[in-house]
Amino acid sequence: MKSDVEELMPRLLPVEFGASGEELDLKGPPRNPREYLRQVQLEASQCPEVVVAQIDPKKLKKKQTINASVAGCHAAPVGFCPSLSWQQHQSIAKNRNHWSSNTLDDNVEMPDITDEEGWKKFCFGETLYLGTSSSRTEAAEAEPALDYSKVGFPPFLTIVSRLNQSTVLMVLETLVGWFEENDFAPQLGRWLYALLACLEKPLLPEAHSCIRQLARRCAQLRSALESGEDEKLPALNLLVCLVARYFEQSDLADQPE
Repeated sequence: MKSDVEELMPRLLPVEFGASGEELDLKGPPRNPREYLRQVQLEASQCPEVVVAQIDPKKLKKKQTINASVAGCHAAPVGFCPSLSWQQHQSIAKNRNHWSSNTLDDNVEMPDITDEEGWKKFCFGETLYLGTSSSRTEAAEAEPALDYSKVGFPPFLTIVSRLNQSTVLMVLETLVGWFEENDFAPQLGRWLYALLACLEKPLLPEAHSCIRQLARRCAQLRSALESGEDEKLPALNLLVCLVARYFEQSDLADQPE
């Protein structure tokens, strides 16, 4: 005899059985495809059409807690934090409009988008990339004839204006990754600012993660500075400010004293 469900809905895989009507042992393995399908039918017929979950009301009264780690920035030491007015007046968009009409100089050969090591050498030069002190880097920059293979290419408008968003993000991630394991340097700061200036909103998830990592690293270094007159302080403040205010990562924003 067919069930009510079988009367209303035709079987997708009809299985014909002999007249013997032998009982199948659901606990044993099927011996052929027909027995397997019959076992499935029998198991389905034994399931109730309506199932009601038995919920213990006492369990609903317990408070659920979620452990989430939201890493913010290190708080700025007393006297190191910029004013709110200064933070609100930092703007990137107004500078970007001047860059779109620039073209790349013929003597500049930029690395391939996938060449991370090449971009580090391109931006930093061999002097900084190989770990030479910043004083020697600055001395090299002051020489009349610059060797950009040694001191790195500055983020000229003719260079950064040629970078599409994929390249901007890739280079930014590469430099931020390098920054995680190295100290801050002026050449790094110039490139980070230029790349942030080229980064368009709305941001991709990867970009969100990258700039937040940058802000946290800057705040970490800032918290370790010994003096409010340290030459690194304005640059670190600026990068934290741009990430928090311009890119609206408000949980990372400095709170003025």
